Amino acid sequence: MRATKPVGLGVCVTLLMLGTSGRADAQDGEKKLFSSMAPVEEYRMADRSEEIALARSAAPASISRDADVLVLGDRGYETAIKGKNGFVCLVERSWFGSFDDAEFWNPKNRSPICLNAVAAATALPIDLEKTQWALAGLSKAGMIVRSKSSVIARQAPGPGSMGYMMSKQGHLSDTVGHWHPHLMFFQPHIAKSEWGADLPGSPVLGQEGGPNETTVFFVPLGKWSDGTSVSMDAH
Repeated sequence: MRATKPVGLGVCVTLLMLGTSGRADAQDGEKKLFSSMAPVEEYRMADRSEEIALARSAAPASISRDADVLVLGDRGYETAIKGKNGFVCLVERSWFGSFDDAEFWNPKNRSPICLNAVAAATALPIDLEKTQWALAGLSKAGMIVRSKSSVIARQAPGPGSMGYMMSKQGHLSDTVGHWHPHLMFFQPHIAKSEWGADLPGSPVLGQEGGPNETTVFFVPLGKWSDGTSVSMDAH
């Protein structure tokens, strides 16, 4: 089951990758900078076709071209394109992160992700609900209160829940930019050691969260969704 501070699908990479040195000072500054929601238009993309293209850039075309594509509408995410392979691609906004994310209201966040059918059905709904709350003008404190009684917020990710985050154009946070192309795996809470995450030499990274939170595993990849090598990219 998810906790009242659910881990977001993609932008939790920010919390995972921040180093311990200087983290407190950096986060204190960011909390002041992103202490409340910016004007809603700052979270939108002016061109709907650009948002569709950015969402699809999360995964190789062999996956994303036949996926559902969601875009941010007036009251929440809307289906812009109906696919046929069960995957769902969208561009996350900052409030997909956990409630203690220093950049929870960062309007510059654009995090493309393509989720498989299981993740779309069981891991995505809480963030779609948070989106509705955000667009309705609910404060973060109000979201925390509301999530305590939300049935959706307590839903655990289903077996096999995963997503692709391989976009070169994304902006996961001001701290890490687009980070690295990677796969994400969502699990009901388990110890990171169950997957060997964060151990020396292991390719798996993990964010365990609290005892009732979703555990998220990350596997960095060597190529972006367009097939270009990470080593050739300026990042």
